[in-house]
Amino acid sequence: MISLLNGVPYITNAFAASWEGVEMKLKRVEHVAIAVNDMAESMKMLENTLGIEMEYEEQIGSTRLAMYPVGETYLELLSSNASAHDSRVTEWIEQNGQSLFHLCFEVEDIDAALDELKEKKVKLLDEEPRTGHGGSRIAFINPESTGNILIELAEIPEGH
Repeated sequence: MISLLNGVPYITNAFAASWEGVEMKLKRVEHVAIAVNDMAESMKMLENTLGIEMEYEEQIGSTRLAMYPVGETYLELLSSNASAHDSRVTEWIEQNGQSLFHLCFEVEDIDAALDELKEKKVKLLDEEPRTGHGGSRIAFINPESTGNILIELAEIPEGH
């Protein structure tokens, strides 16, 4: 569960027993990611129907992403090359169709956040941070530890 402490969001232990005692301070919901079948069609819908302007797009491995600012957070569209059968995005779309893929929370210090989660025996998909969107340092928490919700933590570079 996400709670507020003096106006700052943090994760409480309601997701799973393994989260007991975790009160990791989060800066904000950085983005909501949606896995899409057709990137061009999804971009057109956001831009033409909802009037949201894309800030940037990039390719990371087999994954293409487009970032759309909405207030203090982003809507992230994700698609994968049709031939990338080892992609989490491709696997997700094959199993669930085009839909919400994950939530991303910005943290001040990704290394400290991962150390805290490891100490609490929270299952991680990424034991060490890796490079993500816009040069951020990211890591994913195993959905088994979060009530079947894929959660990304991101340390965002200064000025981004």
